[in-house]
Amino acid sequence: MSYVASPAVRKYAGDRGVDLAAVAAQTGRETLAREDVDRHLSGAHAASGADPTRYWSVDHAAHGPVTEEPVGRIARLAADNLQASASVIPQVTHHERADMTAVEALRGELRNEAAARGLRLTALAFHVKALARCLRDFPRFNASLSPDGETLTLKQYIHVGIAVDTPNGLMVPVIRDAGRKGLWAIAADIADLAARAQARKLRGEEMGGASMTISNLGGIGGTAFTPIVNPPELAILGLTRTSTEPVWDGAAFAPRPICPLDLSYDHRVINGADAARFLARYAALIEDPRRLLL
Repeated sequence: MSYVASPAVRKYAGDRGVDLAAVAAQTGRETLAREDVDRHLSGAHAASGADPTRYWSVDHAAHGPVTEEPVGRIARLAADNLQASASVIPQVTHHERADMTAVEALRGELRNEAAARGLRLTALAFHVKALARCLRDFPRFNASLSPDGETLTLKQYIHVGIAVDTPNGLMVPVIRDAGRKGLWAIAADIADLAARAQARKLRGEEMGGASMTISNLGGIGGTAFTPIVNPPELAILGLTRTSTEPVWDGAAFAPRPICPLDLSYDHRVINGADAARFLARYAALIEDPRRLLL
């Protein structure tokens, strides 16, 4: 069925993996708007013809005191993208662990140099560097699938997104050309982007085009989670709190700082073996971080 949609609506649908021709056929509408895309994603045009969100319309005040607050624009945009991701992408999460002993030792050796540079060398800088190396070694992870699922775009650049929790909602500034940068430059970028994200001073071009995103909950806690892929990326890496655990060294158990790793990926492009190899390589780089400096 033929249809009319503005370029903005086409981009909105494409970013969410929605086939506008299918929407037009399902709705019988010839002129499509963003609302048609949203209704399609919510399942309003399912075979039953019923809107599943009708069950959410509840008079909560009938059960006790309540207050209301508006959902901010950034939070609404993030929610739209996550809903589309969960609706369209078959996602699987692979779990691994990395021994942070060598990273922590190297950070200790570099502490004075970091102070002299006016920087704080966090473990996250090593994670960004390791991820950039893995994206180079596993090019199918550094790719995007077209909305129709027929074309895989392999990227020649490596940009790493960093999910930042702000009072205004989740923001994902991007470290450009992370594969070409050293630890000091990455550490400086992390500090700068995170500070400006908190202050809502990021420019629009600083929050798009990532090869993959890191969602780091290590400063809060947790032992594992299943991060949602941030389309049009094909995978996302989740980090939770490093904890001291007994590890067998061949002769005895020794206390080691262990960081949980959670890799969610788009199963249309990446299979389980690919994900396992990717995360095993990642853990090996973290456990021998001097290789990242070569």
